[in-house]
Amino acid sequence: MKYYIIAGEASGDLHGSNLMKALQRQDVNAEIRFWGGDLMHAVGGTLVKHYKERQFMGFAEVIFNLRKILGLIKFCKNDIDSYQPDVIIFIDNSGFNLRIAKWAKEKNYKTHYYISPQVWASRASRVEKIKRDVDAMYVILPFEKEFYKTYNYDVHFVGHPLIDAIADRTQVDEFKFREEYGLTDKPIIALLPGSRKQEITKMLGVMLSVVDGFSEYQFVIAGAPSQEYSFYEPFIKQNNVAFISNQTYDLLSVSTAALVTSGTATLETALFKVPQVVCYKANAISYQIAKRIITLKYISLVNLIMDHEVVTELIQGDLNTKRLKKELHNILDDDQRIKFFIEYYDLEKKLGGKGASDKAAQLIFESCK
Repeated sequence: MKYYIIAGEASGDLHGSNLMKALQRQDVNAEIRFWGGDLMHAVGGTLVKHYKERQFMGFAEVIFNLRKILGLIKFCKNDIDSYQPDVIIFIDNSGFNLRIAKWAKEKNYKTHYYISPQVWASRASRVEKIKRDVDAMYVILPFEKEFYKTYNYDVHFVGHPLIDAIADRTQVDEFKFREEYGLTDKPIIALLPGSRKQEITKMLGVMLSVVDGFSEYQFVIAGAPSQEYSFYEPFIKQNNVAFISNQTYDLLSVSTAALVTSGTATLETALFKVPQVVCYKANAISYQIAKRIITLKYISLVNLIMDHEVVTELIQGDLNTKRLKKELHNILDDDQRIKFFIEYYDLEKKLGGKGASDKAAQLIFESCK
């Protein structure tokens, strides 16, 4: 069959690549055309647009780039019509994907969605549009199935694909890893400032402001695959820190603690059993808008899934040097670390075990063949 997949951002590229591999196992003659990134490109198929071309963070940034976004939507529709796929698979990225889904359903394309938009966080009215425009939804968070059930929409909980991605990776040799990247034998504190330039700029400066207070540790910036070294260079030169690009999982596997920008990275850090402080600071306009429409008690996936505070969240004004130092000291305390490990193991159980990509691929293939 012919599959058309639309993913955005680094996490969508990761999950999209694993879904593509699973689809190829189900359908050995699969033809795949996709919007994604380097990981999906490495699997095969035809890359239409790289996610780097449409990275816009927050409401203000979307408004400022509206003409470009509308142009990409028009291009995508034309490309789908030229390709005539048997099924379109959307991966997260709701702002773009839900617009395409509406058009695609009207054109009688089969529409499947892997990794639900976070409608449970804000604008729940979008569920009605999803019910109308999406033939099948595959969710990865345990509470999402019950959420959709309240709207009389039956969805498939397939488990979280991060469990597979982490379980399938090659185990790192810590001694060789430290040697390769010029790291000392001091315990490592990983800095995960995000993947977009706007969020990295806002987050990394505050994260680096605590370095001098922890001389017995070494800080290492996890560089995003979507950004060049030159972008990070000013931050590195001004601070006594190391930098490792596109090796976040290996870095987390040898880290003692982490400072993490809110997003998928908080869950990844938890699955590596690394104590963390969650950081978030947005454009002032974007934050004020978001605060009025988001109804959640927490912003990190770890706390949302567990439904209580496991990791400390420092948001907007609370994300400052004094507070960040205090919270970092807390997670380095041995008693606190034991609590983290217990909570993280419970979190992993809730996520449903291995096989998310294969379950989703099988359901997609069976329903479309």
